[in-house]
Amino acid sequence: MGNMAEYVKMAFKNITANKGRSFLTMLGIIIGISSVIMVMSVGEGTANAMNSEVADLGTGQISVYCSDDAMTEEAWITSEDLTAIKEQLEGVDGVTPNDSSSGSTLTGKGEFVVQLNGGTEDMQKSMNYNMKRGSYFTSADTEEGNRVCVITDNDAKRLFGSDDVVGMDIEVTINEITGSYRIVGVTQQKENGGFVSYTYEGMPVTLDVPYTSFEHFGWESDSFYSATVFANDKASGEEVAKDIIHLLETRHRCAGEDYYQIQSFQDMVAELNTMLAIVTTFISCVAAISLIVGGIGVMNIMLVSVTERTREIGIRKSLGAKTSSILMQFLAEAAILTIVGGIIGILLGLLGAVGACGLMSASMGSTIHPGIKVSTILGATLFSCGIGVFFGIYPARKAAKLSPIEALRRN
Repeated sequence: MGNMAEYVKMAFKNITANKGRSFLTMLGIIIGISSVIMVMSVGEGTANAMNSEVADLGTGQISVYCSDDAMTEEAWITSEDLTAIKEQLEGVDGVTPNDSSSGSTLTGKGEFVVQLNGGTEDMQKSMNYNMKRGSYFTSADTEEGNRVCVITDNDAKRLFGSDDVVGMDIEVTINEITGSYRIVGVTQQKENGGFVSYTYEGMPVTLDVPYTSFEHFGWESDSFYSATVFANDKASGEEVAKDIIHLLETRHRCAGEDYYQIQSFQDMVAELNTMLAIVTTFISCVAAISLIVGGIGVMNIMLVSVTERTREIGIRKSLGAKTSSILMQFLAEAAILTIVGGIIGILLGLLGAVGACGLMSASMGSTIHPGIKVSTILGATLFSCGIGVFFGIYPARKAAKLSPIEALRRN
């Protein structure tokens, strides 16, 4: 231990004797480590922010839809199927068909395109609505086909100049047939996040309505291309998805035909995270190339140091210094160069991650915090040490193998 302390002391003395050269030698390590730390921290922070926003949409949502073969064979999802899913399957909190139509409406504010989203009373679970005024339409409204609707506060202001519109009527024209919808509830409009946008310029006015109310416009809503099932927090989304497919295939007697497909929110989030992880890893690997360049710089400068200190090595060996002592001295010097460079790189990487996340938060309108992991910092530290030892071995061995006589003969 005493010898090692002496090696470290000598290494620091030699490094500080050539401060400028030592800093330039460490620069490649600093750039490499800081780049890797910053990219991985920003990537992790971005993934965390994205997952947080997506979770607001309801990660328990499971979308089931018909394949082309199912539609060809008219094996559509029916309202009876939806009732069976809700009543017979465990872990299901609600279910709604995905039905829609578009039309127009005319108010004192002008003419607007209207998008009618038809579903059951469970449709309110799809966006985690917060009711601002009134209430959502009920199961009785769905059963009776009442022409009632729920509107967002922003859309209410667009149509009437105020969101205090509960009890007012909206006349909607679809295929030249006009029907009046009574507003029973106003929802709180969510703010846009940096990754999930709920509005865009010029978008239609959106009304949530019972799907059965579409009968007024001349068509029966009894079969659907797709539906959304809401699994509760305790249920396994994968198990619920399997149960849905089994129930539909049993009811339609089409087992093994792949008539029905499943897409869950968990799958979508997993795919997004996988893509982001691949991109982050790729960029980190590119940034890590500078570590190799920095390692080569360490080896180069250590070879120069061996040449400059040949006479010193000769004197030490002639006085009885062991080959292992010379080897450890130069290895210690190379390791310290990379360790110090690694520490500086870690600090700069963390500062860069904080700055980058701050700029992204300001430009995207979403709060992003750097995902700093102890494992990332520890890995970067160990890697920088490994670089120093690996690229310092050759110069250290060259110094250790010098013949005392040959070394002393050199100027």
